[in-house]
Amino acid sequence: MEIPILKDIVIILGLSIFIILLFQKIKVPSLLGFLLAGIIAGPHAFNLISSQHEVELLSEIGIIFLLFIIGIELSLKGLAAIKKTIIIGGGMQVGGTILLTAFLANIIGIPLNTAVFIGFLFSLSSTAIVLKILQEKGEVTSPHGRITVAILIFQDIVVVPMMLLTPLLTGQDENIWNTLGILLIKIVGVLIVIYLLAIYIVPRIFELVVKSKNRELFILTTIVFCFSVAWLTSAIGLSLALGAFFAGLIISESDYSHQATANVLPFREIFISFFFISVGSLLNLEFFFNNFIYVILLVIAVILLKMLIIIITVVTLRYPARTMFLTVFSIFQVGEFSLLLSTVGLENGLLPTNIYQYFLAISIITMALTPFLMNYAPRLTYFLLKIPVPKTIRKRLISYHNIQLQNHSNIEELKDHLVIIGYGINGKNISKAAKSTNIPYVIVDLEQDAFLEAKSNKEPIVFGDATNPVILKHLHVQEARVVVIAISDPDATKKIINEVRNYSKTAFIIVRTRYVKEIEDNIRLGADEVIPEEFETSIEIFSRVLRKYLIPHDEIQNFINQVRSSDYEMLTTLKVGPHTPSYQHLNIPNKEIVTLSVKQGANKVVEKTVMESGISKNYGITILTIKRDSHYITDITPDTVIKQGDLLYLFGAPSNINNLNKELSL
Repeated sequence: MEIPILKDIVIILGLSIFIILLFQKIKVPSLLGFLLAGIIAGPHAFNLISSQHEVELLSEIGIIFLLFIIGIELSLKGLAAIKKTIIIGGGMQVGGTILLTAFLANIIGIPLNTAVFIGFLFSLSSTAIVLKILQEKGEVTSPHGRITVAILIFQDIVVVPMMLLTPLLTGQDENIWNTLGILLIKIVGVLIVIYLLAIYIVPRIFELVVKSKNRELFILTTIVFCFSVAWLTSAIGLSLALGAFFAGLIISESDYSHQATANVLPFREIFISFFFISVGSLLNLEFFFNNFIYVILLVIAVILLKMLIIIITVVTLRYPARTMFLTVFSIFQVGEFSLLLSTVGLENGLLPTNIYQYFLAISIITMALTPFLMNYAPRLTYFLLKIPVPKTIRKRLISYHNIQLQNHSNIEELKDHLVIIGYGINGKNISKAAKSTNIPYVIVDLEQDAFLEAKSNKEPIVFGDATNPVILKHLHVQEARVVVIAISDPDATKKIINEVRNYSKTAFIIVRTRYVKEIEDNIRLGADEVIPEEFETSIEIFSRVLRKYLIPHDEIQNFINQVRSSDYEMLTTLKVGPHTPSYQHLNIPNKEIVTLSVKQGANKVVEKTVMESGISKNYGITILTIKRDSHYITDITPDTVIKQGDLLYLFGAPSNINNLNKELSL
């Protein structure tokens, strides 16, 4: 028996494999590979898909999983922590894009309801592509990374009400307020049901499932819960995606959210691929090439429109020019949720066929441009910042008037001091150490929350972008003895090193990076010492391991020095150097180091000295240390008294230790 869809799955996924392998070589996201596979296999190219309807059903499942994962990741507690940036930044970006797009579209003759819906589509960016690139570049926690993530979160949330409002834009219902009221009643009803499930039913079910220790049962329960809530919302006239989103949001507040995400993620990756393939298959290549000039002009117009709104948003949030430009080059594209929303618009007759084809082309091209613009964003930003502009504008762009000083007079008097760039975990610890040793220091950070926290702690802090020479001049970097750069933006780090060296050739620059691959570039630019987190953590862990295996301290230190002096090459290769700690020290014939607990009060050693207990004389065992409560007694003498509850660290033959253990248990 032949199953047509099976042939289609093999063809389109097999084609996707080859395309994505090629895309990986040129560092293009796999999402674009699925779109291209859909274009090639679609009816407007080679027409390789015979079961288009079945493929669309699979894509619907992918959408359910996608919204479910988004719901899990958008923890209510996590959202509350950055609510200001999400609400203001996201609201301005989405609202501004919708208003400006709708205004311009309506001017050229597009009906208002369609114009507003087009605004919906263009206001959304690609969470999948942007977050992946930010993570790969280690810039998620950088200033532009934070604001980008906040705006993307708002977009992910607002897509749900957009999907609900889309049918209302058709204007088919004469009384829109009745329809909207019924819609709100349905949503409230679903929320009440979901709340009851979340409080009284779901946690107990998951608790029983977890106790069974059956992984397959946990996966099955997660998927059934996701699809049940999606089916519930669909049954009352709401979307499947909305139900999946609510289901994910419920699980996000439970103790099982991380495991649920890990279990569902493979299913999402498989099924969402069908969504992008099905979207790609809808692109009419003949239409695209016949209207190529118009498509390119529209792509430029959409990019410039989104960039303008993003610039206004970031400036309103009082971020400097560098952060503004880097954010602009991150979320200028039309995203995957726009593709999802466009299918809803098609179903409700809001998008004419020709406008839909223009939209598809714009979406695919802008998403394809994203990896390239994000990779070249630092260079483009520095180029733009050097463009000659009037003084008043330049002052605004570099946020000169936003520089805020705490203990201004003290900063002005600094000399031979420490400059700390970044008030994150490392910056806080360094400032504490400097304060405790009376080393004069000053901090700089352009993250508003970090600045306010430091200010509340009465730290000497400057608000500003350390890549800017004006800020460095205020820090008196030319007179500093040490500059510590502890930020999570590798491109900004390189720029800061270069700017510091323009001011001072003598300042000792210490840089904290995430990866070893960044060491060479930072040192070449002028850093004196670069400390990569990924391997310093490994060194600390392994040095403790070596100590537990009784490797001599000097050999451990030699090992650490060797790793650091070779720029951590030892941890990236299998090369064994001449000073590698030797494991032979661990193998002492017929001897072990163990711990025994003195539990009973009636045995022969309690309340006796070490000599009276006969542990050494009768058993041939040496007491190395005694742990009593939370204290360690390391200076063991014949007169040291053993008490009930002590933990004895012993060295001796295994058989003798076993005999002593029996004695202590009596």
